Amino acid sequence: MTKTKIRIYTDGACSNNPGPGGWGAIILLPEGKEEVSGYEEETTNNRMELKAVISALKVALMLDYKRIDVYSDSAYVVNAVKQKWIRKWEFNGWKTTSKQDVKNRDLWETLSKLLKKHKRINLIKVKGHSGNKYNERADVLAKRAIERGLEGA
Repeated sequence: MTKTKIRIYTDGACSNNPGPGGWGAIILLPEGKEEVSGYEEETTNNRMELKAVISALKVALMLDYKRIDVYSDSAYVVNAVKQKWIRKWEFNGWKTTSKQDVKNRDLWETLSKLLKKHKRINLIKVKGHSGNKYNERADVLAKRAIERGLEGA
């Protein structure tokens, strides 16, 4: 039996962009929530924003939901999907309209593949650090991932 909808909130963080980075995501299910996070030693904030969405979608796609709503405070990620930049980049051999290589191509290619696996993924822009409890929690997860990563280094 296919379930109706899942909601995901994501965030990425980076210390000294570029530098140590973390990402966090909260996957809200009818029966509860799941939190996931991760760390990279040398990265950028944009990469962590992408990694949060990708990692959460990988978990969500293992579940059987008709619709997946992803909330992100990253205009970079949301606009690339909503305004179909990814499709244009892919069509143009991963070049921008100014013929430059697309930054973070590896992650964009992964996200593109995930979006093609499920036709009802909707990315929604939320204002960061504005009191949305799930966006704030994703931010905490991302920052804690950096702390854990630095402690382990």
